[in-house]
Amino acid sequence: MKVDLNSDLGESFGAYKIGMDDKVLPLVTSANIACGFHAGDPSVMKKTVDLAVKSGVALGAHPGFPDLVGFGRRKMAVSPADAYAMVVYQVGALAAFAKAAGTRLQHVKPHGAMYNMAAKDAKLAEAIAQAVYDVDKDLILYAQGGTESIKAAEKIGLRVACEVFADRSYQDDGTLTPRGLPGAMITDEDKSIAQVLSMVLDGKVTALSGKVIPVRADSICVHGDGEKALLFTQKIRKALADHGVEIVASGTFVK
Repeated sequence: MKVDLNSDLGESFGAYKIGMDDKVLPLVTSANIACGFHAGDPSVMKKTVDLAVKSGVALGAHPGFPDLVGFGRRKMAVSPADAYAMVVYQVGALAAFAKAAGTRLQHVKPHGAMYNMAAKDAKLAEAIAQAVYDVDKDLILYAQGGTESIKAAEKIGLRVACEVFADRSYQDDGTLTPRGLPGAMITDEDKSIAQVLSMVLDGKVTALSGKVIPVRADSICVHGDGEKALLFTQKIRKALADHGVEIVASGTFVK
């Protein structure tokens, strides 16, 4: 059994530092790097790409809405055409940094509100999938299984990696609990590990209500800005290894 371990990184901006990129990168297999809209800037993007390459970590673009103040987590009313342009612009920028570092992107994972909105909005999902395909049809799109994002990507011919979350709780429909609601974030490492093992080994997760729902786990996300990001990542790696799960980049097994 193989699974990818990813983290949202490169989310510092100017003089403001967010996350523990240098410590988390050696522990993951794929990095979702902010592209300047919700976080990150050209210097941070270059530094993060260079760190990821040095650590042997696969590169992914992490495009979001142009909302630095809200960290890309606020819903925005954007047309599919605007969303398409935003994604092309951001993925193209990170692809250039990857090329300058002697490598290429493996995947694209939309960020925050863009990710969550596209899960339910077919038109937005189609615009994002088309943008990714037009930049590089060999890229993998990261999204939650069963969502409009996965449907749109598969329809256009993109490879997909179904993503699950180590530090977020779930709703009955399989979507993530909105961050503003109680219990949205999982801060207990034992609970996080139990959820990860259930999703990877058994293909199911228990929602906040207690309902057990099926999931497909190609890649596990640990948020790089979480207060226990480093601890979670270390313990998750050990728990997976103890159960015979190989942790590798999604590009090595997603077809």
